[in-house]
Amino acid sequence: MLFGQAGRERRITDEQLKRLIEELGAAMNDSLSESEQIAGVIAKIRAGGYDVFPVLNATITIKKREEEPVRRAVRTNDGVESRFNAQDIKFLKSMHISTDK
Repeated sequence: MLFGQAGRERRITDEQLKRLIEELGAAMNDSLSESEQIAGVIAKIRAGGYDVFPVLNATITIKKREEEPVRRAVRTNDGVESRFNAQDIKFLKSMHISTDK
């Protein structure tokens, strides 16, 4: 999703999504190629008499978010209310965090 005015989400087309995924891949590649730490390690390997041919595979999983209602609202003792959807609750449970009081 991209954000329009006032932070509202708007749907993106499949073509836009494809372009954004390509941009993400290019940004990741640029980030790695500009890394001084990676360049330093490669230089050490080359200094040891080896050629280096880095090949990285990245799997990017994209799942369309479902519009789902809030499943649970929790109010703390100081009056702060948090709203959790099913995905939030599943994640919290995987971290052994309960939303029950």
